[in-house]
Amino acid sequence: MRKYFNLFDFKQKVDYKTEILSGVTVALALVPEAIAFALIPGFSPLTGLYAAFILALVTSILGGRPGMISGATGAVAVIFVGLILELKRNFPGIEPETILNYVFATVILAGVLQILAGVLRLGKFIRLVPHPVMFGFVNGLAIIIFMAQFPNFYQKGTEDLLSGSAMYVMLGLTVLTMLIIWGLPKLTKTVPSSLVAIVVVSGIVIGFGIETLTVADTMREGETIKGGFPPLSIPQLPFTWETFKIIIPYAGIVAGVGLIESLLTLNIIDEITDTRGSGNRECVAQGTANILSGFLSGMGGCAMIGQSLINTSSGARARLSGITAAIMLLVFIMFGSSLIEQLPMAALVGLMFMVAIGTFEWASFKTFGKMPKSDVVVMVLVTLITAITHNLAVAVLLGVIISALAYSWENAKRIRARKFVDKDGVKHYEIYGPLFFGSTTLFTEKFDVPNDPDEVIIDFKESRVADMSGIEALNKITERYAKIGKKVHLRYLSKDCIGLLESAEDIIEVNVIEDPTYKVMVDSK
Repeated sequence: MRKYFNLFDFKQKVDYKTEILSGVTVALALVPEAIAFALIPGFSPLTGLYAAFILALVTSILGGRPGMISGATGAVAVIFVGLILELKRNFPGIEPETILNYVFATVILAGVLQILAGVLRLGKFIRLVPHPVMFGFVNGLAIIIFMAQFPNFYQKGTEDLLSGSAMYVMLGLTVLTMLIIWGLPKLTKTVPSSLVAIVVVSGIVIGFGIETLTVADTMREGETIKGGFPPLSIPQLPFTWETFKIIIPYAGIVAGVGLIESLLTLNIIDEITDTRGSGNRECVAQGTANILSGFLSGMGGCAMIGQSLINTSSGARARLSGITAAIMLLVFIMFGSSLIEQLPMAALVGLMFMVAIGTFEWASFKTFGKMPKSDVVVMVLVTLITAITHNLAVAVLLGVIISALAYSWENAKRIRARKFVDKDGVKHYEIYGPLFFGSTTLFTEKFDVPNDPDEVIIDFKESRVADMSGIEALNKITERYAKIGKKVHLRYLSKDCIGLLESAEDIIEVNVIEDPTYKVMVDSK
């Protein structure tokens, strides 16, 4: 019989066994990635591991999405490469310790910006990300996860592929891991298949003394994951405007990339678990975690879709799994480093391959020929930009911009006008579709000002004036009629449209407005 208890979420039932075992699996998967991401900008493995521990713990307790895992990420690590290059240009001969102080200060400032985003409730803007962009983001991320495993098939320190028995062993152990992860759930779901796969493959390698790439081999000579509790590291930098000018651009990028990746991951886990997290709460949690990471010798980070999917696919749905992962990671650092360093990379590569396969939205292929061409283009473009540049923020922002432009273009073509002259000789223009910056040209082309009768009615019962460009278009058309002595009535303007017209009176001249108490398309939100 399962035992349940509530942890920080009183409505959330928590299964001890599932959450703890899933957390252990996630902790094992966090180790090689945290090390790899720390090495990208040239940090020690412990800088990445400390960040993974702090972010996983804090966001699991405070975050807006139970079951989501955060840690050191490649997207954030790449940003520090640019910061380090700029520091070396500005300060030739700068000491590595000083560089780390700048990094920690950047992480702390990024955390402050993320908390501000949460307090200002900016997390809701993630809703503006269209579904094709989400598809592209997820697919691109799956490709990144998949491709990131390939260096493990090269000889250490070279660009030469493994050959002979070394390659066969690596491939065989990787395939065995994938088969266990795929096949075990068909037999039993008592324990996470990912954990079983890692334990079984590691047992085979260690028990039979098989020579293959291990976690220790991924580190530089002399480095280790052995350490203590994250040490306090108050950045020792001059508190000047010059220092602030150097770190603020990178802090802004770290904050933006971290929030975009975290909120998109939150949405994906929401869909998988059929629940809803809090974006604003996640912003505050990510910011708090990064501030603590900067003060405790960590390189910062954000949510990790790969580890989050490992966690949810193992059945974890509550905060306990993330807390367990963080605590186990610290245990590995303090007491189990020698054992963890012996883990075969083949087991972890196989695990991440399965994560990549599970992450990829295979259903997106079915959208070809069914979705609008613009949506397909956006999806493919975001996938390619994400996979090629690894810059998730740029890929998502470009996708949103292109989607918005495509939407505007399509809506611009929808403005129409039904024209007729009534028995009193009054010309009616019944407008259909939104009047906004993209449709103003087509709107003005609908009117035959010189040949229209002396009285004209423009009817907006089926339309809506959306912005100042629409207001300006109305002003211009009424001015054209006024110049030749013709009277124009604007009818059935919705309440918010009238508000726009009234607020524009100091800027433009608005002619006769009639509103026969009929309200259309008023935004009540």
